Amino acid sequence: MKDWHLVAAHDMMRVFGEPQALLTHGSGCTVWDEDGREYLDFLGGIAVNALGHAHPVLVEAIATQAATLIHVSNYFVTAPQLELAARLKRLTGAGDAGRVYFANSGAEANEAAFKLARLNNGDGRRTRILALNNSFHGRTMGALALTGKPSIREAFEPMVPGVTHIDATLDALESAFDDTVAAIIVEPIQGEAGVRELPAGFLGRARELATRHGALLIVDEIQTGAGRTGSWFAFQREGIVPDAVTLAKGIGGGVPIGALVTFGAASDLFTPGQHGSTFSGNPLATAAANAVLGEIETAGLVDNARARGEQLSDAITGIGSPLIAGVRGRGLLLGIELTEPVAPALVSAALAEGLIINAPNPETIRLAPPLIVGDAELAEFDRRFRAALARVTAIADGTPSPTTTPIAGTT
Repeated sequence: MKDWHLVAAHDMMRVFGEPQALLTHGSGCTVWDEDGREYLDFLGGIAVNALGHAHPVLVEAIATQAATLIHVSNYFVTAPQLELAARLKRLTGAGDAGRVYFANSGAEANEAAFKLARLNNGDGRRTRILALNNSFHGRTMGALALTGKPSIREAFEPMVPGVTHIDATLDALESAFDDTVAAIIVEPIQGEAGVRELPAGFLGRARELATRHGALLIVDEIQTGAGRTGSWFAFQREGIVPDAVTLAKGIGGGVPIGALVTFGAASDLFTPGQHGSTFSGNPLATAAANAVLGEIETAGLVDNARARGEQLSDAITGIGSPLIAGVRGRGLLLGIELTEPVAPALVSAALAEGLIINAPNPETIRLAPPLIVGDAELAEFDRRFRAALARVTAIADGTPSPTTTPIAGTT
């Protein structure tokens, strides 16, 4: 498209930054722009494209369902919806007593979780919800109230009341919990904070305190779920059972869908008419999610995420660049800790080398490649990331930028 920069600036709402490229198509772990330039996608739509781009299993599922039934409203139920609800109950471990509410995004899943927490009020005694500083749960008003980032909340205050933000420490957790707490919501790994894991024992202690005080433990697995961290869900590695889990991103492989999965007694809190959405559980989105989760399961991609994540982490550490302080995270959700606040420059340099990565903050690079990533993609990442590091190091040193191999072009 001619002059797409100008068109985007004129027609699109100014809520995102300037677009980095106009992408036209993709395959596997690779996407191409309008000029035929190739990019290795190691962001995966921000942990969304679990099967990469144009995966035949997902393409077939969408095409088949679109030719059959796309939308029917919630006065009816469809087979893909029922199949996905049963699948999510099985994979999360919610079991026979679990229930599923389908949303259209992660923010909507967390909105439903917020209302679930409000219903757990203990006859009016429980009025507070605990959330963590630096957390991210979405940008709709309820989800934003849960989000522990004042910089993105301040323009929209006053927030929905009743949320207390605490530091992600055991001491803060112990101090904040009492009988006025209706729920605590946590991310096992804070992706938008720079891929930061919770302290050891935090989830286990949160489970104990929530049980003691009659509160709900809600785990936000929107970025960490569906095999991303090398287990189906990150909370499962901690040996705890939550009261609710919120899901989105990778479960749809690029098709917008979210879910709230409840466990045990929490499954009985909602009653008819208390929540809903026109597109909740529509057959197209649920058929797509069934295809994605089915392929992750049958193709062994949870194990692949764990193994490739270790391989990728070792490779990054082995580069030995003075800009790299370490690697955080699990599986294929990794944060590269930098010694200097040059992450935005490194993202730009990587794009020039044909590599898509992300900077959630100035000191961190986030990686979330498709779960199908293999040896060839990891080797190509290593080459392109090293070249990007060389570009940034040269700029910092004031020396001429090293010669770069042109990005491969194809139509």
